[in-house]
Amino acid sequence: MNRLADKICIITGGAGSIGFATARLFVDEGARVVIVDRDEAALATAAAALDGDRVLAVAADVTRAADTEHYVAATLARFGGLDVLFSNAGNDGPILPVTDYPEAMFDSIMAVHVRGSYLACKYAVPHMANGGSIIITSSVVGVMGVPANCAYVAAKHAQIGLARGIAKEVAGRGIRVNTINPGPVDNDFMRAAEIQMTAATGSDAAAKFNQMIPLGRHVDPVEVARGALFLASPDSSFTTGSTLMIDGGMSA
Repeated sequence: MNRLADKICIITGGAGSIGFATARLFVDEGARVVIVDRDEAALATAAAALDGDRVLAVAADVTRAADTEHYVAATLARFGGLDVLFSNAGNDGPILPVTDYPEAMFDSIMAVHVRGSYLACKYAVPHMANGGSIIITSSVVGVMGVPANCAYVAAKHAQIGLARGIAKEVAGRGIRVNTINPGPVDNDFMRAAEIQMTAATGSDAAAKFNQMIPLGRHVDPVEVARGALFLASPDSSFTTGSTLMIDGGMSA
């Protein structure tokens, strides 16, 4: 439908399931896309599966200011502008109570999710077109608590606060800032967490999550990508500072 015709978009975490699904959808909708990831092998595989003329792959660590400046500069050099920023990079840690949670892992998760989103906005906003869109991937646990995952829950809550604050800063330029909040996703990232949860509790974590979700299943990465497309496109022209729940009713 070309809802993103000639729009220039950055997607961090672009080699992961949600990032890649979103990149493919954005390209199909007419966008030129920069996919950013620190996993160079996965990044090369993702780029090879997309339209090379409309896609640029940039290896970067989103927690580093210099790397962030680099991927923004590479976007401007290749495509000449920036309309959409999708801050989607993420990591996860062990399933442990707060008293046992490793400090280094807590810092790492906060750095990737919160600092990574902050740096993305800091260096992208000055170059964004008026009327652009910023999307940050939070989570269903950005609006609720779960035990034994303090760092991830804290980071996902913080991303919502970050988005809401920046939304009011950039509203005068017509730039919208929103989060997408998926529930449990049908991907390797979630399966790895569920393996830990199953081992810790002795019950099937994936099945337990499905019981908690009114629609009865995990969300597909493509369904999350469709939410990102809505927020990137003119369809969400009066939506800012919001949290788009893509959780099958889990948080309701």
